[in-house]
Parts: sequence; C-alpha cells; structure tokens
Amino acid sequence: MLMIGLQNKKNMKNQRFYYNVYTIPVLLLAALGIVASLYLALSHYRNYTDIGYSSFCAISKSINCDTVSQSPWSILFGLPVALWGVFAYTVFFILALPAQVNTEERRGLWELLFILALLYSLVDIFFGYIAVVQIQAYCIVCLLTYAISFFLLFSTWIIRRRFNDHSLVEGIRRGYSFLTQQKKVLVILTSLLLTFGIIRIFIPTYWTYDYPQFSEKVQTGITDEGHPWIGAEHPLLTINEFTDYQCFQCSKMHFFLRLLVDEYPDKIRLVHYHYPMDEKFNTVLVKKPFHTGSGMLALLAFAAAQQNKFWQANDSLYAIVRNGIKEFNINKFAQKLNLDAEKLKKDMYSQAALKQITSDIRTGLKNKIVGTPSFIVDGKVYPSHIPSELLDKIRNK
Repeated sequence: MLMIGLQNKKNMKNQRFYYNVYTIPVLLLAALGIVASLYLALSHYRNYTDIGYSSFCAISKSINCDTVSQSPWSILFGLPVALWGVFAYTVFFILALPAQVNTEERRGLWELLFILALLYSLVDIFFGYIAVVQIQAYCIVCLLTYAISFFLLFSTWIIRRRFNDHSLVEGIRRGYSFLTQQKKVLVILTSLLLTFGIIRIFIPTYWTYDYPQFSEKVQTGITDEGHPWIGAEHPLLTINEFTDYQCFQCSKMHFFLRLLVDEYPDKIRLVHYHYPMDEKFNTVLVKKPFHTGSGMLALLAFAAAQQNKFWQANDSLYAIVRNGIKEFNINKFAQKLNLDAEKLKKDMYSQAALKQITSDIRTGLKNKIVGTPSFIVDGKVYPSHIPSELLDKIRNK
C-alpha cells in the first residue's frame, strides 16, 4: 500500500510537470508581451516629447519603429495603441496565473484564454495590414508582439486539445463559472480596468502639438534672400532649418524650436528653407516616390508668405499632415488662415514660387544636406537635431 501511495504521488507529480511544460511558457509569453508593449508605450511618448530621441529600430525607411509611432494609426480611441497592448497582455497574464494549477474547474480558463488570443491575433492582422498598406513601414517590436499573440493562440489551442475533452462553449462556461467564484481575481481585474479608465481620462495628449500663439514680442520677417524668419531682429543665435512638411521629425523639431523662440524672442532667430524630399522637386537626391506632394505644400507655404502668413501656414501644414492628409482643399485652408484664396492659388503656381523652392533645394545640396530635418548654425550643418550645447549657450546668457 505504501508503494502504491508513493507511486500515485510520483504520477501526480509527473502529470503536474507535464501540464506545466505547456502552461508556463504561455505565462512567460504574456509577460513578454507586457514588457514589449511597455517599451512601445515609452518609445511612443519619447518620440513626441524628446527632441533628440531615436529608437534602436529606426534602421531604414521601411524598418522604422519611429515611423510607426509617428503615424496617426498609433492612436486608438484616444490612447496610444501600445497602452492597449499593455492592458490586453496584463489581462491575459492575470487569467493565465490560476490556470497553471491542473484542476478540472481551472482548465476551463484555457477556453477563455484561447478566445482572447484569437481576438489579439485578429487585431494584430489588422494592424499588420495597416503597416503594409497605410504606413508602409514596419516596427520590429510590433512584429514581436504579433508573434507573441500568434504563439499564444497556438499554445492555448494545443493545451485545450491535450488536457480538455469538453467543447469550447462548455469550457467558456466553466471558465466563467470559476472566475465568478474567485474574488481576488475579480478584484485584480476590476482594479486594472479602473486604472486603465483613469489613465484614459487623465492622460495628457502629448501626441498633439499646440504651437505658441503669435504675439507682439515675437517678430517675423523675410530675409534679403526671401526666406521667412521668426524670432529676434538682432539674434545671438540664428538657426537655418531645412524641412519637409511630410517629415514627422521636421514637425517635432520645428515645434520645439517654436517653443524656444517663444521663450527667448530676443536671442534666437529661426530661418526657414524649403527642402521637400519629393521626387518631382528634389530630383538629385530622391529617385523614387517619397514624400510625394511635399513640394506642392512648400509652394503653398511660399504663397502664404506673400500675404504675411507664412508661419501660420507653416504650423497649420504640419498639423494637417500629422493628422493624416487624405485630400487637401485650398479654399478651406485659405479660409482658416484668413487668406485671399485666389491670390494664394496664383502665387502658389507662379514662377517666383518655383524659383524659391528650387533655390532652397540648391542651397541644401551645396551644403551636402541629404535628409530632413537639417540645420545650419554658424556655417555648420547639423542633421536631425541641434546639439544641446548650442542651445545651452542661449539659455545661460
């Protein structure tokens, strides 16, 4: 009898080990999903708030986490998609914890987890489609989360086949029945839901840029070469920016520089050069379709400058493109900025406008500028961003 008892204990231990070989990896995958989503949430935040941030996977035009973070598709129902990922994987992890114990009532949780994994996989297929068709760029960490969802789906399916002999509907019923009896689990899930709701209500919309209002303390003008400037009439530091309206980094850098000019209106002058990375305009650098239409937006901005509204148009164009430009109505744009629409169209398609954009591009090429944004300060070119030590000189004076 003693031998039989010992053998039964050994069999139960082996069975438990065999069960956990399948279930523990599911728990680890869910934890990895939480970590990856947290990284994506942090990266999304830094993309919009850190002037010098660039993620590790900003490798090329097509493999670029930053491009995905910067697209309008990175926000879903008023929250970054990455935060939804944190919530989803946390729910999965919480439900997978009690399912680690091999009892008949707890095994019903695998049907619920299978349904969740199926839902996550379908959502990931949708966002994968968006990445291919709309964004035309891929995020390595996003692809990792897609793989996690698919592995969770496969793993929960395998566990159901190996350890459950009831139907999917019966499993869902059992899983739901088990959860309703587990007050601790329900309290944790409820607390998570409330926390997420509070975040949804109070999170600042850092992904939207509100440019400083124009005031009398900030001067504007046109240089002798025809370039719009904003800031100090007699500056301590002059920053020449070369930008493209369809470049997110240009939009972000311009936002920070506008804030800086507003803070130090007597010290800094920002001078604008058009540098559209449009294959129809910047033909020396751009050989394939890329930021198509940015050249036309530059012409439009030039036309707005003829009515002394360049900086208003400049800010507005960045905002329009950032929100996902599908079609552009010049009449509505003119009405919004209180511009003469007919004059705007005439100036936009004038030889003077084309000559100015062409001249700006030649100036950029002469200075060996190969991407946007780029900046020239005291004759030196700074690609992507301006070193903080240059700006610190202004802050300390």
